[in-house]
Amino acid sequence: MLYRRMVRPVLYRVGRGDPEVAHERTLGWLGSISGKPWLLDALSRLNVVRDPCRVFGIDFPNAVGLAAGMDKNGVALHAWPALGFGFMEIGTVTWRAQPGNPRPRLYRLPDSNALINRMGFNNDGAQALARRLASGPRPKVPVGISLGKSKATPLDRAVDDYVASFVELYRFADYFAVNVSSPNTPGLRNLQDADELATILRALYEEGVHLAGGGRPKPILVKIAPDLTETAIGQALEVCLSHGVSGVIAANTTLGRDGVAASDLERAAQPGGLSGGPLREITRSIVSFVYRETSGRLPVIGVGGITAPDHAAALIDAGASLVQLYTGLVYSGPRLVKGAARAARRSSHQTRSPRPRPQGGGHHG
Repeated sequence: MLYRRMVRPVLYRVGRGDPEVAHERTLGWLGSISGKPWLLDALSRLNVVRDPCRVFGIDFPNAVGLAAGMDKNGVALHAWPALGFGFMEIGTVTWRAQPGNPRPRLYRLPDSNALINRMGFNNDGAQALARRLASGPRPKVPVGISLGKSKATPLDRAVDDYVASFVELYRFADYFAVNVSSPNTPGLRNLQDADELATILRALYEEGVHLAGGGRPKPILVKIAPDLTETAIGQALEVCLSHGVSGVIAANTTLGRDGVAASDLERAAQPGGLSGGPLREITRSIVSFVYRETSGRLPVIGVGGITAPDHAAALIDAGASLVQLYTGLVYSGPRLVKGAARAARRSSHQTRSPRPRPQGGGHHG
């Protein structure tokens, strides 16, 4: 309630002309508190929900994570656990630093609890991220790194781009997410086609085996688009199961505008990917489909449409092992993280949830 009544109105005023300004200011503040252990401890006592689970061989303090896109350059690594997140996914990062698409490129749809973005993978590049991650202690929760293709890299050289970032960042990640589903990099979604996806995944898996030096390679996940047909999703899942993929992230932003409130339709005409409330049922449907199609062999991280705690529980019930937040955090603040973690815990205890408990393990291909 404090966030909705006091914090959010201030952020809206700051970013009235460009919501990205509010995003940058928030990240700056979170980055500053990341260096204050006493404040992090105080926040942790308020926000952290313990619900240990083990998925794709990684121990998570709870099932609620920060989605990629919120902290592309890893500037607030130690703040996210203090806000209650059980894991974080930083990036999407590309091999080459790039500014992304022209601003403005982020739009609020407040009556829909939604955002539209066409950021275009703006980030400092994999080498800069590696330097930042090497400069401080590891966060207290697992870290995923989302990998994308540099805009300047031709599609037929995409595999080189993904592999270069993977090698540079390997020692810092607990898992990697292969983002071939953003709608904001020209041609990127073509990489979801079976042959192209297989080429990338084969190269990453082989490099992971090499880098692991005889140990277990770090999990690789694939993030899929919500706009794929079930046939296309099924084909992508077959590729994942045959190329050592450990899990699926469902789903990215959508190019559709179904479910947007009438009062938001004018802003919704902006090009870009839609996230937030309108994706709720789409996400639940895809999570359920992936779980059924793979008989639970491929753990799913459900992301999209979680704007209230019960929405997280619904994704767990549908078959998700973990969930992620982004847009809901913008509208509801950290209180949503704690509520979602509690709801996910209740759901996992009361239903047939496939989410492995601490003694279990995940699929590794």
